[in-house]
Amino acid sequence: MGISSDIIRGYNDPIILSCIKEEPSYGYEISKTIRERTDYHYVIKETTLYSAFKRLEKNGYVTSYVGKETNGKKRTYYQITTLGEKYLAEKIDEWQLTKDVIERFI
Repeated sequence: MGISSDIIRGYNDPIILSCIKEEPSYGYEISKTIRERTDYHYVIKETTLYSAFKRLEKNGYVTSYVGKETNGKKRTYYQITTLGEKYLAEKIDEWQLTKDVIERFI
């Protein structure tokens, strides 16, 4: 059983930011990390992932750069900014409160 995209939609950005908090990464690797950390219960769609990258960059939460070529392909790497780290911390606090409220009912 997978997780409904409706339920998790509001947390895609913090999930992605948490994947790049320690070091910059690129789309496929971030997608793979999400799949593996969730034991394949959540598989982020490519369109969702790249829409999130655009939004995160527009909001100043990430920056991107073209990284090393692998097999002749250039990869776009994403790294979290100081503003992105602040946003991630706020979303973590929000998640804790949300989780506490929901657990009172379910």
